[in-house]
Amino acid sequence: MPSLQLVPGLIPPSRETWETIAYAWQFFPIFTAIQWLTDFYPQGKTSIASKYNLPGKWAWLLMESPGFLTVLYCMFTIPEREGLPGLPWANWTMAGMYTIHYIYRAILSPLYLNPSMSPIHPLVFVCAFAWQVTNGLSLGGWLGGYGPTTVHDWAGRLYEIEIGMVLWGWSLMGNIFHDDDLREIRRSAARRQQAQAEKDGKPVEGVDKLYMMPKNGLFHYVLYPHYLCEWCEWAAFWLVGGINCVPARSFLINEIATMLPRALTGKRWYLEKFGKERVGNRKAIIPGIL
Repeated sequence: MPSLQLVPGLIPPSRETWETIAYAWQFFPIFTAIQWLTDFYPQGKTSIASKYNLPGKWAWLLMESPGFLTVLYCMFTIPEREGLPGLPWANWTMAGMYTIHYIYRAILSPLYLNPSMSPIHPLVFVCAFAWQVTNGLSLGGWLGGYGPTTVHDWAGRLYEIEIGMVLWGWSLMGNIFHDDDLREIRRSAARRQQAQAEKDGKPVEGVDKLYMMPKNGLFHYVLYPHYLCEWCEWAAFWLVGGINCVPARSFLINEIATMLPRALTGKRWYLEKFGKERVGNRKAIIPGIL
């Protein structure tokens, strides 16, 4: 029975559509240039009060989940349409790496790990949702049958794949470690407020907008080590896919183009919030450099 096509010719993409998406996705950094012109980014530390704001946790889940779901959908539908007997184990390995990261980032973090999340403006939601779908189509088409389709396509790259997977695993753990250091700031504040509320017999105050200077791990050197660790994850992911894996390369470059200006804006926020003395010699994202 033919596979369900959510949007005929697009989800899953035809080969021609995928080639167009994968090519055009390489030029996404051009559109991120606007971030260098303004500090306006209504999410997280720099969220704004707006009647249009969406609840942080649910908005995050909904805008971050389409990427891995699109990849998996492509991998289950394209082979049947292309008449492929199946996909190589390495294709599924890369899909697994991508899925594991986003299950942590899109589902576990907002619903189970983050004590609170700032509201998200609809503009950010729509842009992030579109980003995830486009990236999912680019990667999903390559992994689903328009890239390598046999074990022979991966021949001779076992060590490269193994090294990439190890680097990816360590980078993911670094990402989680530094994320949790930020969470602990709010958890400890919530515990203190709970104790004080019980002592005073008053309701517990929220801690949604409580911020402190994180100090553990790479926070000694940079203000956004979780961004840096994520870049390392996707550099390792590209290593697994191979130097000629354009979708993985575009993914990494597009992440850097999106997150670098946010990190620099975030450093200005830290300087305004805590002062130059408390920020010290910390760089924004690359130790000793930037």
